[in-house]
Amino acid sequence: MPRQHPVRSREESVARFEELYESTFGDVLGYLLRRTEDPDHSADLVADVFTAVWSRIDDVPPADQARPWVFGVARNVLANHRRGDRRRNALAARLRADLREVRVTPPGERDPGLGEVGRVFRALPDRDREILSLAGWEQLDAGEIAVVLGCARGTARVRLHRARARFARALRRAGLDTGARSPSPATTPRPSGSTTLKGAAR
Repeated sequence: MPRQHPVRSREESVARFEELYESTFGDVLGYLLRRTEDPDHSADLVADVFTAVWSRIDDVPPADQARPWVFGVARNVLANHRRGDRRRNALAARLRADLREVRVTPPGERDPGLGEVGRVFRALPDRDREILSLAGWEQLDAGEIAVVLGCARGTARVRLHRARARFARALRRAGLDTGARSPSPATTPRPSGSTTLKGAAR
């Protein structure tokens, strides 16, 4: 559909936007504050409204039609926000219902030694815990880990190897040598069954 208003130069567009912003900001903020429960959300929505206004600056009608047009933009932004909230709330409700069926067994209750492995694992540096978790709990290979970390496959492979070696040394220092093979979080039991989540050494 062709635009109804002539396309402005960039300087004219900036001047028009600044004029609209100055003349309608307070009114738009009040409009949103009266329709949302959280003032912080209103502030975010105001930013979204004027981002939308700027993206459509050549569609702004002239003179006294501009102010109600901006309110129309605000109404659409608010409606989109509410639809997003409803989707998020529905998802959260479904997840809560699913999690009510999950039984978590702490590793220490099943095997005191496994709890000690978890203690050693939690004492590792964040970088080591993350890459070992990706390999052990998420079962990602070096190429997939590289995508998650945003690095080269070879870099991910080297980091994983070094993290496993540091974990093995830490286990030995704690008197928990698992054998010749370098351990990883994969030594902890993975979830089994659709409704039972067995704990990992976190």
